[in-house]
Amino acid sequence: MKKILIDSGPLIALFDASDRYHKESVDFIKQNKHPLITTIASISETLHLLDFNRNAQIDFLEWIGRGGVEIHDIHNKDFHRLKELTEKYRDVPMDFADSCLVYMAEQLNIHTIATIDRDFTIYTIKGRKKFEIVL
Repeated sequence: MKKILIDSGPLIALFDASDRYHKESVDFIKQNKHPLITTIASISETLHLLDFNRNAQIDFLEWIGRGGVEIHDIHNKDFHRLKELTEKYRDVPMDFADSCLVYMAEQLNIHTIATIDRDFTIYTIKGRKKFEIVL
């Protein structure tokens, strides 16, 4: 079954009604039929950027707990590749959450990502394949 990576941007917008991408994010989640994959880095980033509203954070945590997304782990052995990606894209610059998602794309052979971040038009999977961006 096809899986889709999801970045923190749509997750933030999903729980922030004032976000300019809120409607698009809600529509995407309602229409999406594929499992959504992310990492704890994107979860942390989302919670940090929702810190203006404790209820939004709680709702987000509840949604995660109900299986809104699958969270894939990053392990110590993975940090060598995360460092390589961060160095490669230092001029973008690539943040930790983005490097984790690109790494997950490589590991899980996923090339589709839900994001509002234009940096994913620059990042490639294993240095060759472009991301298919949805949202």
